[in-house]
Amino acid sequence: MSFIDFNHVSKEFKIFKQEKGMKNAIRSMFKREYQIKYAVDDISFTAEKGELIGYIGPNGAGKSTTIKMLSGILTPTSGKITVNGIVPYENRKENNMKMGVVFGQRSQLYWDLAMEETFGLYKRMYKIDDAVFQRNVEFYVDLLQMKDFLKTPVRQLSLGQKMRGNIAIALLHDPPIVYLDEPTIGLDVIAKSRIRTFIKEINRERNTTLILTTHDMDDIEAICNRLIMIDNGKKIYDGSLSNFRETYTGGNILIADFDMENIQMPDARLKILKEEGSRKTIGFKKNEITPMDALALISAHYKINDFSMQEAGIEETIKEIYDSTSKTQILLQKANEA
Repeated sequence: MSFIDFNHVSKEFKIFKQEKGMKNAIRSMFKREYQIKYAVDDISFTAEKGELIGYIGPNGAGKSTTIKMLSGILTPTSGKITVNGIVPYENRKENNMKMGVVFGQRSQLYWDLAMEETFGLYKRMYKIDDAVFQRNVEFYVDLLQMKDFLKTPVRQLSLGQKMRGNIAIALLHDPPIVYLDEPTIGLDVIAKSRIRTFIKEINRERNTTLILTTHDMDDIEAICNRLIMIDNGKKIYDGSLSNFRETYTGGNILIADFDMENIQMPDARLKILKEEGSRKTIGFKKNEITPMDALALISAHYKINDFSMQEAGIEETIKEIYDSTSKTQILLQKANEA
């Protein structure tokens, strides 16, 4: 049996259809009409103990809904979920004792308490054995470099210090699985690097299963060995990060500084991915056009002051996949409406 079994799970929400006009507003007081929105639409996946999974998608794709169902906060409309042999939404207390969760924009720390007092509070909450508590506090304080602010009230901590505290709290009771929702959001480069290193170390030391949701593709590449992509509630990729690179990458990136800002690509094979004034980031597939031909084609139309060439990273590749998926869904929707 897999450590996580997410089996044909869907979650729907009823959304009130509010139409304009006084007449419609009065009518809705007596008869309300709803439309069904699928936040998660028939998604299945399994995970084994100790996996590091990146669970990604654009805003509104269904990532947070998935995490809330795994953690027992939400009940699926259909399908079945088990985590470590527990059905999360049926056994919430037992499930909570065996998981850790970190929401990047929601702190679990108490504003007026110092970190060492917060550790003591969670010790009592999770009924952690004295020896285990002491071992874990020393381990996390050392690994996350928290010694300098253990006695400082949370309200005086920096964002990076608070995030380190939240991660330590989530792991204090040795949970076999941890859900990390945007754990590096808003942090500087040094803080991000420290947290990424810590997550990898915890996985290596404790074989902790981790599901990471993030918009920072550097987090995915630094931490995860498996990638699950969803869009509009549907799974569109599930596999290893290495296989994703082999299957989907193959593009090149040209970063060019032009002598003007208004630039149009002279060929459909060339796409402007990012614009910063006269600096343009241009993407193309190397099986469609070679880097030298792409550069020559652009140079024939515009003056380039400086440029650099590199292979497309995972972020550009994922963006392209989402763009193509969204376009396909729009076409299908229009076809159904016709």
